[in-house]
Amino acid sequence: MSTKEEGLSAWHLTMLALGTVVGGSFFLGSAVSIKAAGPGILISYLLAGTLVYIVLTALSEMTIAEQAPGSFRTYAEQMYGPLVGFVLGWVYWTGLILAMSSEATAAAMFIQKWLPGISLPFMAALIIVAVTLVNLLGAKLLATLESGLALIKVSAVIAFIGLAIALIIGIMPGIEPIGLGALKAEPLFPRGISGLAGAMLIVIFTYAGFEIIGLSASEASEPTTTIPRAIKFTVFGLVGLYVLSLITLLPLIPTAALREHVSPFVAALSAAGLDWVATPMNAILILAIVSTMLAAMFGLGRMVRSLADKGYAPSWLKSEGEVPRRGILFSGAGMLVGIGMAYLLPNQIYLFLVSSGGFAFLFSYAMIMATHYKYRKETGCPPDGNCQLMWYPYTTIFAFVALVAAIFSMPLIPGQGSGLFAGLILVAFYTIVYMVRKAYLLKATNEDISFKKLIGLNTKGVERLTPQTSMEASDELTPKDSCQKKNNDNNKKNNE
Repeated sequence: MSTKEEGLSAWHLTMLALGTVVGGSFFLGSAVSIKAAGPGILISYLLAGTLVYIVLTALSEMTIAEQAPGSFRTYAEQMYGPLVGFVLGWVYWTGLILAMSSEATAAAMFIQKWLPGISLPFMAALIIVAVTLVNLLGAKLLATLESGLALIKVSAVIAFIGLAIALIIGIMPGIEPIGLGALKAEPLFPRGISGLAGAMLIVIFTYAGFEIIGLSASEASEPTTTIPRAIKFTVFGLVGLYVLSLITLLPLIPTAALREHVSPFVAALSAAGLDWVATPMNAILILAIVSTMLAAMFGLGRMVRSLADKGYAPSWLKSEGEVPRRGILFSGAGMLVGIGMAYLLPNQIYLFLVSSGGFAFLFSYAMIMATHYKYRKETGCPPDGNCQLMWYPYTTIFAFVALVAAIFSMPLIPGQGSGLFAGLILVAFYTIVYMVRKAYLLKATNEDISFKKLIGLNTKGVERLTPQTSMEASDELTPKDSCQKKNNDNNKKNNE
């Protein structure tokens, strides 16, 4: 397995993942899910954490076999053919570009409260330009910066947990012990199982972005050991952080009192008399959004390079060297276009397009599980590692079904219904683009045009994922060669 002595460590990968995941959807958006599920929200976060662990472990098994630049896009293409790889890559890129342009606008709105004289679109564009330029500095510098930002976010959550515990047990000066507080009068499921199910989709979004580990695998040091460790650190760190913060939040404020546009952490501490936390929490929210955008841009640039290298994007997007500069600049330009769309398109159309971001995440995760199912069935365990995902194929099937159910439950959640339809339109659009492109290429080479050739599905079996190695593969890693060698030896003995 090829390794990079100066590559990204498990710490860097974990911080990149935390930088992507712990963002505005948790600091602000979690208020909606907590209000819907009540104290039962803890079950939602544990279930979603389990789902994340299954998806990441499945991705890890394929990544150990091959550190492909496009990660899950490349693996899906190897399993199911070029149409799937093309559509998955562009749907992921487009959905994330639109979602991040919306995040830039949100961050600009928070900054504008302190700097009211600056135009909102100008501030949003400035944030995108800064995020793009920082990504051009390279993976190691970005990972170091993300580590610092992730530490700030994690420290903020830990500080909240500490303050909440102090309020609960009564060691805050001048404030009576809260004890169980609001929990005494709270039913476990105030809106029944439907409230819990409705919260699940939003909870899954608070974990979204963890696939950055796979997209950065080609730049990792000792991938066979680094990636599994980073995945464990990420999953257990996220679940622990989320669950502990919610356990300490629930006694402080009734879940029905939470509001969509106010951070639940600010609301909880304000209800306990600590109104001063609003300003620092807003600053942390801005950092959280910018950190998410930095890590998202990191993955988007590498996704574009993967598409360009396969001929699925214009050749001028190909980049030499470790930093995919053209892919990053192209993604930055895409986000700027997204900002412009917010002011040029009617508001309803813009919101319809932006909502496809949630679909893009869920669609990608479902495809990871579909790819893993076929990968394990056809190739077995990774050549240089043991099978990490237990109880295959049941865990793989469970995660795939859960993710598909989450996709089609989007219309049941206020504000997410348009995401499903926008996402399906994206899938249909890129499918048509691929088929038109394929028909043009077939015509240019005077080949017959057939539906089978147009869709390009892989019907001849799987393209085996092979490890990137600088050494000769042993017989154990190449069973067909090994069997052939044994047959040749037997023939020699018989001839003698």
